[in-house]
Amino acid sequence: MSEVAVLERAHVAAPAPWTPQRVRSVRRWTDHLFSFAIDRPEDFRFRSGEFVMIGLPSLDGAGKPTLRAYSIASPSWSDELEFFSIRVEDGPLTSRLVDIRPGDEVLLGNKPTGTLVLDALKAGRRLFLIGTGTGLAPWLSVTRDPETYERFEQVVVTHTVRQVADLAYRDFLQAELFDDPLVGEVAQGRLTYYPTVTREAFERPGRITDRIRSGAFFDDLGLERRFDPASDRVMLCGSTAMIREVAALLESHGLSEGSNAEPGDYVLERAFVG
Repeated sequence: MSEVAVLERAHVAAPAPWTPQRVRSVRRWTDHLFSFAIDRPEDFRFRSGEFVMIGLPSLDGAGKPTLRAYSIASPSWSDELEFFSIRVEDGPLTSRLVDIRPGDEVLLGNKPTGTLVLDALKAGRRLFLIGTGTGLAPWLSVTRDPETYERFEQVVVTHTVRQVADLAYRDFLQAELFDDPLVGEVAQGRLTYYPTVTREAFERPGRITDRIRSGAFFDDLGLERRFDPASDRVMLCGSTAMIREVAALLESHGLSEGSNAEPGDYVLERAFVG
């Protein structure tokens, strides 16, 4: 290779770690919660439960884009990518992202990753998907993956929020999922949706951590009052406080944390906002 060719090659810009993608749809659940779906590139591959960087260009178009990690709410077989977000007051990304409309463009990172995947768990009988706020997003992916029902006999989705109106996707998890042509029939009778509300009257009041600790959670499900390391597997996503408390409870019940490199009894990921 000539010296000129070497120099030219050295100045070729590296490919961007993201690509612009068209917004297909937007749903506003409350004044601070929204979800949106974007085009999925043909070469974009991910495992149900993973997250990816999502963002917008700088306001002046010249600076670095603003990007944040978002769990992918759609399953790995979907032809679109769905995300569930909260608007953070003065958040550099979400305060702008909340105003997107169909036809707009957002930036999609090229490398999905994460630990909330079935590969990071040992074989088991029951799968508990415990989430708070927008930490529900990966469960929307995992519950629509056929492999989930091949590996587990029972799937329990918990969602803890402050207000009843914050229970986004409630109708989907209570009924619509069971009409899904791919997993609806197998999920029927095997998937349980378990919402709790902390700041309003509700059929299941309080924090999920308190209900687990008191035994109410297990009583409601007709289970023995503890997690069984021989058969129970758990995924955690949401607030740092919830994850820390539930992880400690799981460890006290004899469960050990897993990873992609070494599957275990439970895995965790924190919800990302900003």
